[in-house]
Amino acid sequence: MKLLINIKSMFMALYLSVKRFPFTIIFSACVAAVLIIISENPTDKDNLGKIAMVLALGIPVSLCIRLLFERLNKEKTYTLIISYAGSLLLLFTYYSLLLKDLRMVSISRYVAVSLALYLTFIFIPYFPKKDQFEMYVVKIAGNFSITVIYSVVLFAGLSAILFTIDKLLGIRIDEKVYYYTWLIVVFIFAVTHFLAKIPLKNESLASKMYPKPLKVLLLYIVMPLITVYNSILYIYFAKIIITRQWPVGLVANLVLWYSVVTVIVLFLISPIKEEKKWSQIFVIYFPKVILPVLAMMFVSIFIRINAYGITENRYYVIVLAVWVTFVMIYYSIRKKVVNIIIPLILTVLAIVSVFGPFSSFSVSKFSQNKRLKNLLLKNNMLSDSKILASSNVSKEDRIQISSIIDYFNRNHSLTEVKNLPADFKIENMDKVFGFSFENQYVLEGSYFNFVLNNSEGPLDIKGYDYIFDARTLNSKSGNLHAFYDYDSAVVKISYEGKEVYLKDLNTFTDELIKKHVTNSSEKLLPVKEMTFTDENEKIAVKFIFLNISGNLKEARQAKGFEFYMAVKIK
Repeated sequence: MKLLINIKSMFMALYLSVKRFPFTIIFSACVAAVLIIISENPTDKDNLGKIAMVLALGIPVSLCIRLLFERLNKEKTYTLIISYAGSLLLLFTYYSLLLKDLRMVSISRYVAVSLALYLTFIFIPYFPKKDQFEMYVVKIAGNFSITVIYSVVLFAGLSAILFTIDKLLGIRIDEKVYYYTWLIVVFIFAVTHFLAKIPLKNESLASKMYPKPLKVLLLYIVMPLITVYNSILYIYFAKIIITRQWPVGLVANLVLWYSVVTVIVLFLISPIKEEKKWSQIFVIYFPKVILPVLAMMFVSIFIRINAYGITENRYYVIVLAVWVTFVMIYYSIRKKVVNIIIPLILTVLAIVSVFGPFSSFSVSKFSQNKRLKNLLLKNNMLSDSKILASSNVSKEDRIQISSIIDYFNRNHSLTEVKNLPADFKIENMDKVFGFSFENQYVLEGSYFNFVLNNSEGPLDIKGYDYIFDARTLNSKSGNLHAFYDYDSAVVKISYEGKEVYLKDLNTFTDELIKKHVTNSSEKLLPVKEMTFTDENEKIAVKFIFLNISGNLKEARQAKGFEFYMAVKIK
């Protein structure tokens, strides 16, 4: 009987969740539907993927709208509908203007906007100031953890049922069904279950409701570990002072993420800090103790920036470091802390970092252009804003110049590099700079992967009589026999028992490596660059490569090829 009551209670909560957040659940279900369509129709996965991304943004947008209306006591249906309609217009605008491609700038903006929206969802019911905010966040986090556990168990159970049907009853279950089941569990059940547990506006959240497992985890495990870790950093700090060797590289990231964890801990223990003497000491003194370590982190960051300039990743590290430092100073000087300011400032920083003149993109492009100009002036290669070719440049400077050019090529556009000719291409770098592209990352053992951008539409095989798939190439079609040797990457074609064509595909790949392998091991290339045509007096052949991968250490040995081969007998 108790089990039935619990099941009935759970379904009632799910029903209330749908009633309270209908648009959020619709957005989430649409994401699942689009992902299933992508799996069934991968030829248009880029456009469909962007649609799924925008629909996923609709989840936090609709949540924020609903919670804002609850906060303002405006529950009129028509105003809600107008607001949701406005959000659809905003999402369409975002899709049209900010998701034209899936390169670094678009992805970074998407991540930042998503982060800002979810942070807004967390603090909007308590903005600008209201008690029990910390307990609200603790409850949200606890409910999220429970939802994850329930979802994993549900998916495991459903998968076991599907597996049993497949193996015992002989009803074949396609592997995609498991993936679709996971999507339904995550985007429908999990979302609905999580939303059902979001506290109502007037729900009491006293500190006595603080989860005991979380309290034990923070007070007796996490906080002691943080203290020990901080002691190790102080020992390292003392070593730096003695040896006068300033920290670089990994140190900044180690300190930064440890500091972020510390901020989270300080936030979470706020509701129970008065219960234990140990927690009171931690909250009062630790934000002050960590400040010298943060100073060491900034030294490490700026040594790196001084050597290589600012890039988007370094910009985000700086922003996060500034946020952490602000929080620690705030905790150090303020007796009564208003914790809602912590996610609020992070939200503002997330938006500022990807939009406007002070965004990571603007600052990084300015920094890298300045760095390039200094290198050119150092080597007497700049006159009246025109680059002068020179072969008398050190290898280190050639690598630095090449890395800047590659940075713009990968993340932005070569047209944004100042002083470059309008028609500049990396393969013509020796004509402009006087030396070829130098890559410090192409080492023995490095891997490369060229992938066809299949969003350009159907493949053109007009004028050819036969089409072969590399996966089934060793086959006959009447008098035509095509053979592919995976070990040597050699294609042989025979017609009426006589060999009419022989080609080593490594020769084509070598040209792609020379042209495209920089410090990125994977490249998405257009159909034109992934197509190779060849012919002799007996046959015409067209190779359309879907994927080419391999190891640069074995540049003349076998590589992984996936391709279609169109053939015309003359």
